[in-house]
Amino acid sequence: MSMFCYQCEMSTPNGCGSQGQVVGTCGKDETLARLQDMMIFGLKGLSAYREHLNELDPTQTKEIDDVMSESLYFTLTNVNFNFDDHIKQLMKIGSAGVEVMDRLSNAHTNKFGIPTPVVVPQNRVEGKAILVSGHNLEMLEKLLKATEGKGINIYTHSEMLPAHGYPELRKYPHLKGNIGKSWFDQVELMKKFKGTFVVNTNCIVPPKANADYLDRVFTYKIVGIEGATPIVDDNFEPLIERTLQCEDTVMDAPTTLTTGHHYKTVLTLAPQILEALQAGKIRKFFVIAGCDAPGKAGNYYREMAESLPNDCIIITSSCGKFRFNDIDFGTIEGTEIPRYLDLGQCNDSNGAVEIAKALSEALQMPINDLPISIVLSWMEQKAIIILLALFSLGIKDIYLGPKPPQFVNEDILNFLVEHFNLHLTGDAKEDLNTLLAS
Repeated sequence: MSMFCYQCEMSTPNGCGSQGQVVGTCGKDETLARLQDMMIFGLKGLSAYREHLNELDPTQTKEIDDVMSESLYFTLTNVNFNFDDHIKQLMKIGSAGVEVMDRLSNAHTNKFGIPTPVVVPQNRVEGKAILVSGHNLEMLEKLLKATEGKGINIYTHSEMLPAHGYPELRKYPHLKGNIGKSWFDQVELMKKFKGTFVVNTNCIVPPKANADYLDRVFTYKIVGIEGATPIVDDNFEPLIERTLQCEDTVMDAPTTLTTGHHYKTVLTLAPQILEALQAGKIRKFFVIAGCDAPGKAGNYYREMAESLPNDCIIITSSCGKFRFNDIDFGTIEGTEIPRYLDLGQCNDSNGAVEIAKALSEALQMPINDLPISIVLSWMEQKAIIILLALFSLGIKDIYLGPKPPQFVNEDILNFLVEHFNLHLTGDAKEDLNTLLAS
C-alpha cells in the first residue's frame, strides 16, 4: 500500500519518496525531519506571540510574518536538504522570537504600565467569581471594564498571574487574586471553583463531554472547547449573566504569591545589584524558568530552587515557576534585593536577556562569562521558541529538562552540545553543585 505526501506529491511504499520516511517529511532523512519538527514547534510558539502582539500593535508584525512564511516554505516543501541551512533557518526563527518578545513586552508596558512587585492572595475566593486562564492581558482589561459594578470578582490562573503587577490592571478593585497553579490543574480546579472559567489562549486541558462544569466554561477568540460557550465580538454579557447564576465560591487559603518584577523594574535596582555583586553578597543568578508539564519530573526545579544558597538570586518566568513560587526566598543578606524575581509570562522571557545585557555592559564581561546559570523546563511550542531565541543570541551552557525533546536525536544533540554546550538535566543537587562550581 502506497503512502502519499501532499507536500512533495510523491507516492511510494514508504511515503514521501524516500525509504523509511513518513508522510510530511518530503524525503528528508531522520535528522533533517527532526530539525523540521523543531521549526514547526518554534513557529507555533512564534505565531502565538505574534497574535498577542497583533492585538496590541498590528503595525509591528511584518518582519515576523516574513520569517514565518519563509520558514513554512522551507519546512513544508522538498526545497532544502542541507543540515547547515536547517540550522540557519532555526536561528532565523529564534531571532524572530527575540524580536516578537521585545515588541510584545513594550506593547504591554506601553498600554498597561510597567509592572511593579505585588503580593497576590492565592486560593482566597469569595462571592460571584470569574477565573481567567491564558496569556491575553487585553482581554482581561476588557473583562475588568465590563464587570465593573456588577458584583463579580475576577481571579487569575496560571500565566495570567503576572497581570496583577501591571498598574493599569490592578487599579480595578475587583481583580482580587490568583487561583491554582500551572495550566494542567484546570480540570481539578474547576471541580472546586463554583464560578465561571474563561480560557483566552493556550494552554487547555479539554473537559470531558459530560463534565458537570462545562456550562460554566467560556472561550475567547481562537480558543475552542467542545460544549463551551464562545465569547463573540467581546460581548461579555452571557458570561456575566451565567456568573451571576452561579453559587458563591468560598476558598480561604492563607497563602500569597509575589509577581511584578518586570525587567524594566529590576533594572532600577542595578546600582544596588552591582554593589552587592562586587561586595560578594550575590554569588550567582539562576534563571529557573520555562513551560511546565504534568508529572513528578518537574519537581527537579523545586528541589533546585529550594537548595540554592542564600547568596543566589532566582530569575523566573512562564508557568514553570508554579513548581516553587510558593516559597518565601527573602532578600540578599544586608540588602533589600529580592532573591526571587518573577519577570512575568513566558513571553516576558526576554527580560532575563535584558538583565544579562545590562550586567554584561556594567561589568565589561561577555554574557556567557557572567555569573548566570540557565535551567529551563520545556514542553513545546512557546518553550521551543524561547530556546531558539536564546540560541540565536549565542547563549550557551543551558540546562534543559526534565526530559529531552522528542525531536532531538543523537546527531542533533551532539550538534547542540558542540556549539551551545547544552546539558540535559539529571539530579537536581548534583547539577546545582556543578553550576555553583562553574
